[in-house]
Amino acid sequence: MKIELPGLLRERMPNGKFRYRVRVEGNPKRRIRIPISPNHRDFMEYYHAGRAGIVATIDARPEERAIPKSIAWLTYKHQAYLEGRVENGLSSPHTLKKRRFLLRQLRDECGEYPMLMPTAAIVQYRDKLSDRPAWADSMVEAIRGMFRWAVETGLIDHNPALDIGRIDPGGDGAEPWTKVQLQAFRSFYPEGTQQHLVLTLLLFTAARISDVILLGADNEVMRNDVAHLRWQPIKKGSAEVDIPMTAALLRATRPVSIAGQPYLLTNRGKPYSTPDSLGGLFRRWCRDAGLSGLSAHGVRKSVGEILAEEHCSQYEIMAVHGHREARTSEIYTKRVQRQILATNAASKLDRLEW
Repeated sequence: MKIELPGLLRERMPNGKFRYRVRVEGNPKRRIRIPISPNHRDFMEYYHAGRAGIVATIDARPEERAIPKSIAWLTYKHQAYLEGRVENGLSSPHTLKKRRFLLRQLRDECGEYPMLMPTAAIVQYRDKLSDRPAWADSMVEAIRGMFRWAVETGLIDHNPALDIGRIDPGGDGAEPWTKVQLQAFRSFYPEGTQQHLVLTLLLFTAARISDVILLGADNEVMRNDVAHLRWQPIKKGSAEVDIPMTAALLRATRPVSIAGQPYLLTNRGKPYSTPDSLGGLFRRWCRDAGLSGLSAHGVRKSVGEILAEEHCSQYEIMAVHGHREARTSEIYTKRVQRQILATNAASKLDRLEW
């Protein structure tokens, strides 16, 4: 692989292979060997380190091969902090996975620059990602969180991303399932199938898929001779959920209610490793059933709308969804409420003689 970069040297060895060295910027007589080839994922980090006069060995820790006080260096420091939070049970592994991806993208884009990005540069980077506005806002959120931690630890004295606004206009997100679609899925995947069990858990617990893959017999408790499911959602800030198990939920889970293991297991008899692994599989099941475009989170949303249609209070819906604030549950109920208001308004218009 041939690559041209300032100061980069590609040298043929006696055995016919190539090695790469880089001239130190400002001191061209000094040359530092890069221990990996250009097709390696981390080649550019070693290149920038060499240009800065840093000798990074193949076994160097990530922050050791990054230019000190650079954006790349800061992302690695922050990532180590996030990993520690997950190890201590303070953050979700799912959140860490997404944040790692965002931080890597940030390193690829501007890792060699000084760590204190100007606000204008962050805005420019956000706007560069504007073809995916939700992702652009997630990137700014990741940068803001990294700088917030850097301020707390004394690495910098202010957060340049603090007041940067969102560009995603928002929306309703996942499409809620209709009752007809729920019945169609149920008809395509009859009782006793893994697909039926997954939908039953999603529908009658209103749990996020990140929680559904963990629910099992160990979450079952008896209260006044009634079986309940009780769990603490993984998502940060969620309230504990404690709901009675409906007849349909009991019927679906009895064959798989085994102490010490979740209800849902893969074809290999193992728990699902990540929410994404089941989420992707569930979307494929939906496509196979002629329900393309639907997702597991849409089931959770449909529960909120069904409860709203049944005139449940905002606080009843909050209890089922594990929300602490009413405004969060409004995401799931506002469309139903608007439909009711529109129907009432239309009935009044219908009285007009025309």
